[in-house]
Amino acid sequence: MRIDKYLWCTRYFKTRNIATEACKKGHIKVNDKAVKPSRDVFPMDKIEVRKNQINYQLTVLAIPSNRVGAKLVDIYRKDSTPTEAFEHSELLKYSKDYYRKKGAGRPTKKDRREIDNYTTTNSNEEE
Repeated sequence: MRIDKYLWCTRYFKTRNIATEACKKGHIKVNDKAVKPSRDVFPMDKIEVRKNQINYQLTVLAIPSNRVGAKLVDIYRKDSTPTEAFEHSELLKYSKDYYRKKGAGRPTKKDRREIDNYTTTNSNEEE
């Protein structure tokens, strides 16, 4: 089975097109080599998927015939992603909140409308 179809069948990507684009960008590695979307996968292949700044590490256990339900995904793959990867993504989320407070920097769309309303009402009162 093709790698893009396998990742779609095991629900790592919502569509095959997204899986194909991830392969073309080099986000998918099979046995530590970047692959094209047409690369076939076989049982016991090791796949590394970079998605949402997390490197998922998978081992192919079996090949599904079609897209499978979320409860049945574990039959076809073994996820050996370290927990540090998920903890690191949580820390990144908090660091973004720390550096950029809401409302700081450029005015938001709401702020700009309030400024426009303030300036137009003041100019109308002066006339």
